[in-house]
Amino acid sequence: MKRIINLGVLLCVALFLSSCGYNSLQTQEETVFKAWADIEATLQRRADLIPNLVATVKGYAQHEQETLQKVVDARSKATSVQLSPADLSNPAAMQQFRANQGELSSALSRLMVVVEKYPDLKANQNFLDLQNQLEGTENRINVARQRYNEAVELFNGSIRKFPASLTNKFLLHLVKKEYFKADEAAKAVPKVTF
Repeated sequence: MKRIINLGVLLCVALFLSSCGYNSLQTQEETVFKAWADIEATLQRRADLIPNLVATVKGYAQHEQETLQKVVDARSKATSVQLSPADLSNPAAMQQFRANQGELSSALSRLMVVVEKYPDLKANQNFLDLQNQLEGTENRINVARQRYNEAVELFNGSIRKFPASLTNKFLLHLVKKEYFKADEAAKAVPKVTF
């Protein structure tokens, strides 16, 4: 009789553990980390392209040094802030990261306005190729951010749902991850003047 009770308890524990979400929560957290790494990879691609773009523009626009210097400085600042997977739950670290990336995006848009002043530069094939690469990279960054937010949504929802919430509370102690949010300055409509 004792053997049957032990077998029944063991069967109940095994059944509970098979649906507790222990493995799926960890898999979802890894998906969040991978999505973040994808954002970092596309940001690195952008950072690698910027020196080429700046060098090409410098050849045509020697007297626009201030704008070019702002792009170089913003790139340096944006690449100096690195977030580890542990920082994905830290709102202040995420805000600092977003602010630096927003500053770089702003500097790049000012650079594109400078480019509009130089028709010869716009016709240069090397510049056009770099501009297309940069535009494609910006699109990749946006897609990577969206995928990261989707992974965060799934993960954050999973650690709050029963029975995975109990598994998390008593075994894993995983923390809710921060979404990638737009910089406050991005909400303003850009002004285009000619």
